[in-house]
Amino acid sequence: MLNNKTILITGGTGSLGKALTKHILTHFPQVKKLIIFSRDEQKQFQMAQEYPAGQFPQVRFLLGDVRDKERLVRAFRDVDYVIHAAAMKHVHLAEYNPDECIKTNIGGAENVIHASLETGVQHVVALSTDKACAPINLYGATKLTSDKLFVAANNIKGANPIKFSVVRYGNVMGSNGSVIPFFIKKRAEGKLPITDPTMTRFNISLQGGVDMVMHAMEHAWGGEIFIPKIPSYRITDVAKAVAPDCPIEVVGIRPGEKIHEEMITASDSFYTYDLGKYYTILPSVPRFNLSEYILHFNAKPVPAGFNYNSGDNTEWETVESMRKLIKEHVDPTFE
Repeated sequence: MLNNKTILITGGTGSLGKALTKHILTHFPQVKKLIIFSRDEQKQFQMAQEYPAGQFPQVRFLLGDVRDKERLVRAFRDVDYVIHAAAMKHVHLAEYNPDECIKTNIGGAENVIHASLETGVQHVVALSTDKACAPINLYGATKLTSDKLFVAANNIKGANPIKFSVVRYGNVMGSNGSVIPFFIKKRAEGKLPITDPTMTRFNISLQGGVDMVMHAMEHAWGGEIFIPKIPSYRITDVAKAVAPDCPIEVVGIRPGEKIHEEMITASDSFYTYDLGKYYTILPSVPRFNLSEYILHFNAKPVPAGFNYNSGDNTEWETVESMRKLIKEHVDPTFE
């Protein structure tokens, strides 16, 4: 699929960007060019040490900000696929710095869309978050807006054959700033702060996130929001898995946090289909023939009123399974 193609990843020095880079180079050794686009020069310098030019001539590093449309247009020239992973993602920082979050997450999305339309990009896959579903915080609201922009971009492309699609998932195990590395660090201090003992979250590995992006790149018709079927965890079980002997300090929920996360609302259910491994939310007025889509993917409509919530999930991680996953996906030396 990606051999002899050029791929650009915005936010490519982040956790998922690095996992995508490793996956693409491993599974598509004949990739023409893989461009890592991000604004953090230090992270780019560090990642470039992992992929030296002599050994990986197909990997390129471009400094730039998704807020800068002209830079994006220049970067997107001769690019086939764009994976849009750049975002300001920390909930409490977005609450305190709302204008900065809006500029990156909404303005950046608009710039990616228009730069893609102006160049020869064939397909854009944008990363979303469970916090974009029925948002109560600014980060979620900006990502919901971003999702809407990418879905609607299929309506303004005219004769351009480009496709825009979205992948939405929950907390990525071990990603920068996520709870498990935070708990591992706090374990050394002898006490784990948790926000609320009843809190739950969806859980997906970095590889699971990568697999979703690859699925969308290969199978999307344009306008879908793909959602994985993944387990939930209780925050107290994560604490027990990381540090069973550490006392827990309940510190209260932070600004903009939910007790449970949601990825499909009851209102979404009328446009949601079960694809087997994934759900997909389709546009209310898709650009393609819906009957053909349903037949091609054996897509089954979910029941009216269906919602997908981390607190009501039917599949759960346990303390034991979390310990195994931490060792497998976060820290091989974890004991």
